[in-house]
This record gives sequence, C-alpha cells and structure tokens, in this order.
Amino acid sequence: MRGRYLFLIDLISAGLAAIAAFAIRFDTPFFWPYLTQSWFFPPLVVLLRLPIYYIFGLYRRIWCYASVEEFLTIAKAVALGSLLVTAVLLTQWVPVRIGMGFPRSVMAIEGMLSLLLLGGTRFALRIAVGQKANEKGAILRRPAKVQERVLVAGAGDAGATIVREMHATPGIGLLPVGFVDDDAAKQGMRIHNVPVLGTRNDIPELVVRHGIEEVIIAMPAAPGRVIREFRAICERAGVRYRTIPGIYELLDGSVSVSRLRDVRLEDLLRRDPITIDLEEVGGFLTGARVLVTGAGGSIGSELCRQTSRYHPERLILLDLAESSVFAIHRELMGYFPGLDIVPLICDIRDRDKIDRIMEGCRPSVVFHAAAHKHVPLMELHPDEAVTTNLVGTQNLIEACERCGVRRFILISTDKAVNPRSVMGASKRVAEMLVQDMASKNGDAFVAVRFGNVLGSSGSVVPLFREQIAAGGPLTVTHPEARRFLMTIPEAVQLVIQAAAMGKGGEVFVLDMGEPVKIVDLAMDLIALSGLEPGKDIEIVYTGLRPGEKLCEELFREGERIQPTKYEHIFVVEPDTLDGARVREGIRELERLARKMDADGIRRNLQELVPEYRPADEVQEPGLGAEAAVSRPASVVALGREA
Repeated sequence: MRGRYLFLIDLISAGLAAIAAFAIRFDTPFFWPYLTQSWFFPPLVVLLRLPIYYIFGLYRRIWCYASVEEFLTIAKAVALGSLLVTAVLLTQWVPVRIGMGFPRSVMAIEGMLSLLLLGGTRFALRIAVGQKANEKGAILRRPAKVQERVLVAGAGDAGATIVREMHATPGIGLLPVGFVDDDAAKQGMRIHNVPVLGTRNDIPELVVRHGIEEVIIAMPAAPGRVIREFRAICERAGVRYRTIPGIYELLDGSVSVSRLRDVRLEDLLRRDPITIDLEEVGGFLTGARVLVTGAGGSIGSELCRQTSRYHPERLILLDLAESSVFAIHRELMGYFPGLDIVPLICDIRDRDKIDRIMEGCRPSVVFHAAAHKHVPLMELHPDEAVTTNLVGTQNLIEACERCGVRRFILISTDKAVNPRSVMGASKRVAEMLVQDMASKNGDAFVAVRFGNVLGSSGSVVPLFREQIAAGGPLTVTHPEARRFLMTIPEAVQLVIQAAAMGKGGEVFVLDMGEPVKIVDLAMDLIALSGLEPGKDIEIVYTGLRPGEKLCEELFREGERIQPTKYEHIFVVEPDTLDGARVREGIRELERLARKMDADGIRRNLQELVPEYRPADEVQEPGLGAEAAVSRPASVVALGREA
C-alpha cells in the first residue's frame, strides 16, 4: 500500500484514538462534555504523532514483510509521540490544567489505542497480502493435492524457521507433521502449532505412525557425527532425508551448489577431533629462535601461526615459493607486529645457502615441513623426490648439527610405512636420517608421521569441493581405498607436542582412529553440503593412481610402539641403524637423480628400505577384477584424482 494512503489512515486513526480515549475514560455516551472542554486534544495528537511516524520511516516500509523489528519501530514511534503529547500538556503550552479539567489517564489510554491502531493496520495489511500471495502461489506452483508429509529433525531456530516457511508457502507441497529433538525440555511442546513428537531414536516409529515421506535435518550448526547418526537412522527407517543448506533452496528443491552449507573439516573425521593443551607443552618456544622450512605450505604456515603465539625471539620463514612466504609473512606481521620475523627464499637442496642461513640465524628449534608430497607426481619424477626429500633433508640436518640446533622435527607421513611409492620410500629414508643424527649427537631430533591432512593444499577435500561446486562428478580412485585422516590443527599440535616430548630418534604418531574410506568421505561431504549422493552429485571410480596403496598403515612390523602420557599419541622407539650405509645410499641416489635414472633410483631405494615394493610389482584389487597397478608413461594419468 502506498505511503499516502497509510498517512490518511493514520490521520484518521490518531484522531479516533484521542476521541476514544475520552469515551473509555468517561463512559459512553457521557464523555462528550469532557471532550468539548478539551477540544484541543485530538488536533494536538494528530499534529504531534504524524511527523514522528514520518521520521521513523513508517511510510517507507513494505508492510507485507513486517516482522518483530517493524513492531518495535512502531512501539518506539508511539512511545515518543506519547512523551511529546504529555510534555506539551504538562508545560501548559495549551490552556489546560492536568488533574482538574483534563485527567492523566486519558493520555495513557490514547497511547495504548494509538499503538493498537497503528500496529493493527500494518499487520492486518501483512496478513491480507500474505494470504493472497499464498493462495496465488498454491494455484500457480503446484496442485493442492500434492502434500508431502515431512518430519523436521531439530526444533531449534532453523527448524522453526523452515516450518514457518512451509506454512507461508503451501504451494511448495511440504506439510510439516512434527519435530524430533533430543532436548528433553522440548518434548510435547509445539512450535508454530507443530508438535515435538520425540527424539531421533523415535524416527522409525514416527515414519510408520504418521506416514512420513521425508525427514529434513534442520541443524546447520550440528557436528558431522550428529548429522551422520540422523542419516543412518533415516536409512534404517527407509525414509528420504535432506540436510538444510538454505531455507528457500530446500523448500522448492532447487538447491544451488554455489550456496552450499559450510562443511567443517572436523565433520568429516568420523571421530571426535583430538585437542592437546599446547599451553602446557609450548613453553620451549618462548624466547627461542625458530626456523620453519616449507613455511608457506598448509602445515608450515599453521606451525608459524602457532609458534608466534609463544613469542619466540625470532621466527625464520624459509620456503622456495616466494608468493607463499610473502602471504604468511604479511599475515603474521599483522597479528604479531612486535615479533622479529625473517622471510627467506631458499631451496633446501642448495647446500651452501642452507649452511650460510644456519650460520647467520643460529636457530635452536627447526621444524622441517618442506618436501614433495604428491605421490603420482613423484612416481613420474623420482629424481625430484630424491633431491628434495632426501638430499635437502640431509643438507638441513647436517647444517643443524654444525650450528648446535637442539630440537629438529621432521614432518613424515604414513606413506613411509611399507611404502609402495617413491615419495613414501624417500620419507622413510628421511626418518632414518633423523634417527641416525639423534644417535650421534644425543639431541632431540625426532619425526612425526601424519595421515592425510584434511584441507591441506592439494588434498582431496578441496578437490571434492571444487567438483561439487561444478555439479560433479566426484572422482574416487577405488571403492575400497582407505586413509587415516587428521585436520591441520591436529597435525600442528602433534608436531609441537613431539618437539616438547622428544628425547632423540623417536617417531611420533597420532591415534587417528580407523582409516576412512575415501568414498565415504566423498558421500559425507556431498550430504553435509545439503545434497544427495547419487542424485544431485555422482561418484565415479577412476582406479588407483601410480604409487598408491588401498590402505595406508601407521606402523611397520617389528617397530617398538609405546604409549605416552597423552592418550592419543604413540611413540615408535628408535631403530638400530647403520648410519654410514644410509649416507652412502643417499650419495648414490643423488648421483642417480642427476642422471634422472628412475629405475636405478627405485632399485637403490629398495636396498635402503627393504619393505619398499614399487606399486607396479604389487597386485592390488582392480575395479571389478584383480589387476596390477601400472605406472603411466605420460603425465596424462595425473588427471585422475583421489
């Protein structure tokens, strides 16, 4: 309705409220003499209230969408108008004496009537327009006979909002039958006249009793574990289910992949995230000179952030990728402006430059995160795996020994256990280097084995998110492929904890629970994004990539595994090694890498790591048949993703 019509209605309503206040106060029909005596009151009310209504913007709002916010605005405008009317009367700007010819109660009654009339006209308009729109929508959108009976899981704000929208848009064809919620205080209550019928465990019974056709999981803030439990119950009950990415998208079924529910990485772990009290263990970083290699990467940058919290004397950021170093340096300078941060661009394979940096910076703690980590790429370029993961690590370790570094922490991987890839074998030899140096100098040189780090650069979750945003399909290597999963915070906590606990030569491992099927991870990510696997997003299998195993392992046979005082951290005791043989093997590998002799590199890695068996020598289950995993002859195979 246009503002000028509302203005006219308010003009009449204000006058009527003033007259009606006298009628209520003095009883109809005997109020007229009192009103005649106070003839100025209705004009005064009109003259004062209407400008206030205008100032509060009551003629510039679309009232068919009015809500509590608009009602509060109306209440404020009416209250201010009443104060002004009272002020005028009390200061005797008009010829009246309060308490004799003009009773105080008339002002209070007029204020309440003005609120009733002003709010009533607006919300009557909202109801009328909304009802008309609903009737029109029901005709245009869907026949009235189509009404899908829906159970809403979650009787919180999201559930209440979605039920209200179902009521407001009946043409959508969704009929809310009831809620389920685990909160005992909500049982038996009603929200928008829809009852809370039970808890999640009652879903199978409610589906049968009420003929439920679909369950809408309206808990956008719930952890992934809870969402998975609801999904499992719905599957057992044989009823369709959807999560709620957005109200309107869910109601009309046109969920847009560009507006997905923000899935937290913790939702995908299939276990509770592990937290470690770093305040208890991170004290060794305070006042220390700390060097982080690979500082621009996912793990390295998070190590820099966590280390900065402990106010080291100096933090040295070392990486070959200048853009990544620039980004993390700028970020840290913004959050820790008083911290001495030194960004360095350096290739750890440059032995001379590493020596000069270590001599100049003299760090006491070194976190070594720089490495090549992509298994298929290193199968194509084994020389790069050797020169970076082995020669680069050896350069750094030897420089640390010469400069008296007391703590050195190598970031290793579960792929180093019974490796099938060049990358995994190279990281196993790197572990051996660390253990050999610890046995020589007695310092806290240790390694940390990671699982697959969710959300790290190049990992599967960012890839899956891109594929979902593109409408799919999600590419999974094998239906039985399993991986140990951890988050970046878990990984960094483990590294800092290992640095604090390590005595020398140990390998620390986080208890990551059972390995997760990659296909289950893909299905979880699709479902938690508000989509339906197999319907909205397809999953296709592409076959294991070069160097991949079906399932990773955390420990080698014969390793001596000990618990620690921290429940979720295990330590592998140092092996007895022939250090001279390891160093000689690395020299030979470096020579072969310069010649780009891939077969020679693999043969020599097998001599150093007897449990290393190249993937093309291992029969892994194929897709539908037993098949050997072969190495590709070209980079084309790298297009396949995990």
